[in-house]
Amino acid sequence: MVEIIKDLDISSLVHGGRGLGRHDGKAVFVPMTMPGDRVSCRVIKSKRRYVEAELHEVLVPSPLRREPPCPFFGSCGGYQWQHIPYAEQTRWKEKTFSDLMTRNQVVANDRIKPIIPAPDEWNYRNRVQLKCHFTAGELVVGFYQHGSHCVVDVDKCLLVAPPIQKALDLLRNELPEMPCQDCLSQVDLACGDDDKVRIILHTRPKGRRQLRTWLQEFSGRHQINACIQSGGKGSLEVVNGESDLTIKVDQPEIALRYGPGGFVQVNSAQNRNMISAMLELLALDGTENVLDLFCGMGNFSLPVARRAGRVVGVEDHAPSIASARINAAANKINNVEFYAADAATIMARYQSATDLDLVILDPPRSGNYQTSNELLKVLPERILYVSCDPATLARDLTPLVNDGYEVLSSQPFDFFPQTWHIESMTLLGRA
Repeated sequence: MVEIIKDLDISSLVHGGRGLGRHDGKAVFVPMTMPGDRVSCRVIKSKRRYVEAELHEVLVPSPLRREPPCPFFGSCGGYQWQHIPYAEQTRWKEKTFSDLMTRNQVVANDRIKPIIPAPDEWNYRNRVQLKCHFTAGELVVGFYQHGSHCVVDVDKCLLVAPPIQKALDLLRNELPEMPCQDCLSQVDLACGDDDKVRIILHTRPKGRRQLRTWLQEFSGRHQINACIQSGGKGSLEVVNGESDLTIKVDQPEIALRYGPGGFVQVNSAQNRNMISAMLELLALDGTENVLDLFCGMGNFSLPVARRAGRVVGVEDHAPSIASARINAAANKINNVEFYAADAATIMARYQSATDLDLVILDPPRSGNYQTSNELLKVLPERILYVSCDPATLARDLTPLVNDGYEVLSSQPFDFFPQTWHIESMTLLGRA
């Protein structure tokens, strides 16, 4: 029998985006709620100290609760906080970040800076992955439902950049004419800062030939860069235009090209804000020897190289390193070298170095605890850690602050409005 908690007051938000209430001495976590709500909820999982539940009904809404503007809110699993006004979203992200850092005793409260809100809470995503499912003779294109692999049919997304929405409209209008619809598994859409769009169709091998012909005609008619992929990254083929897109950073502008599979921040405007804040924080004097780990196509390496003595960029995705080298040459930045290797391998080369002034890390969401321990063998003067997960950031900072470093500054950035995700930038110096 399903247990219903009939009357629960939500008092706060926690990392992961869920509202927190208390019932019978246990913490109760409920998605799609906010502080000030009184709700009823269904128990999904009950443990000794906490309960996980799903929202059944908002009995009394918080005075601050807003009507989610997206009609797919609650069914689409992508964006959990549309019911929370944006100023409240950033306030809770700032509090969550501060709580995580101070609770783990890695950052003193007076070293945490206020959050930098996104320039726009809507239309900010420069890339998106749409899932496809063929059922009852019809192709459903959209996003996974929360906690499942059921695809919610989505015709509009309020978070994607206008060029992506326009391309999605064109695609959906012509879906009935698409051959081999049951072979399509995913559609990737992305746009550059010049509004050029790239579409990648992911298909099963048996549908590749027919879908390639259709995609070539469709993309040519609408002037969209297009690729098709029927397996690993090695199976990707350009069928119209170019595979690369371009973003712009720094002043004067640096144009950065990146290809399919290469990492780029989804919020271009906030990426520029972070780079500007980074350069101001580092206050480089033109003599520094810098190592940029997880450098991608040069997003941080090239702006830093303009102001440092020498920069080495490292990334294990070889196509991104090829893009980084092209970007350095195209922007006439000559004091930078790029290598395709994993972070630990490169760090081993610096075991005996004494002149490494700055290491920049921008690892994936899983963080990189191993690199933190390797850094303690090298002891660079400063470490700048860019993170997209405060939990793994706290874990990775712990060995550093316990053995020779102190946090000089830590600042959250909101790259992902309408979600609970938090980006941040933390500077450490040798104690």
